[in-house]
Amino acid sequence: MAVVPTIVVLCGALSKERDVSLRSGEACAKALEGTFPGLVREVLEENKLPGWLDAARHVVFPVIHGAYGEDGGIQAELEAGGFAFAGSDAAASRLCIQKVEAKRKFLSASVPVAPEFVFSAEGKPRACEIISQLGTPDVVFKVANGGSSIGLHFAQNEEEIADALAAITDGEWMVEPRLKGREMTIGILGDEAMGIVEIIPLGGHYDYGNKYTPGAVRYLYPAELSETLRARIAGDALRAYGACACRDFSRLDFILSEEGQPTFLEINTMPGMTATSLFPKSAGCCGVDFQDLCERMLAPAIARFSGARLNDGHHPNS
Repeated sequence: MAVVPTIVVLCGALSKERDVSLRSGEACAKALEGTFPGLVREVLEENKLPGWLDAARHVVFPVIHGAYGEDGGIQAELEAGGFAFAGSDAAASRLCIQKVEAKRKFLSASVPVAPEFVFSAEGKPRACEIISQLGTPDVVFKVANGGSSIGLHFAQNEEEIADALAAITDGEWMVEPRLKGREMTIGILGDEAMGIVEIIPLGGHYDYGNKYTPGAVRYLYPAELSETLRARIAGDALRAYGACACRDFSRLDFILSEEGQPTFLEINTMPGMTATSLFPKSAGCCGVDFQDLCERMLAPAIARFSGARLNDGHHPNS
């Protein structure tokens, strides 16, 4: 008789994105509990798997953002324990949270990206060096190995760049030219590109504060684009997703210039799943509601669990 797994939604953990993870995890658990009786939502208070997890009985949905959740940490633990779990594997997760390395993979797949200046807090450059390399003082600072909106800081001149540098005390950073155009994102579910969402902040920038404040941002989904451009963007996104060896789901952010040129910024292997999150909006463009989205995000992991049970010795994530 086939083993029916118990679904375990993991959220929380210790990172700058813990609060968002808690909200994402709660939303996903509520959406799935009707379909999967006995579902467990576990809030992690440390960056470590619960000892009671059993690979022979549990399928894991790690709804954890940023450090530990997207840097390959939890994925490596799950793989070592033989667990079937939703989302990209450890190698792809480690790659994608390293924004510069992911952009190199994008380029290898002929997906356009912005130039960048990379530095560590211990070896900060001078403002004039950044301007010289990027060719403009109008730039955006980003954490090089964190979530898409953590640590964002905008500067428009040499003085503001110097101020931003002075405020950096640790970590790896990157600076990119601030691209002019429409800010957008597209979700990938399985091997299909979903809808394109346009992001319009009603004040300031699309930073962490505005991103998670209801009413601070206007969203157009689907974005108003020609079918030709929509298909081109979807093709670019799928190539980037494939080049990074992602699986199950991801979200890619990009800027669309006035001339209709998309420039891809990064890929998110565990996109937000809150009431204001972009990934559910991308799915909504295709008629996929939140419950259906969660079920489809989880389905490949359940299939890997079943395959492993049918073939003893088969690793559920291979």
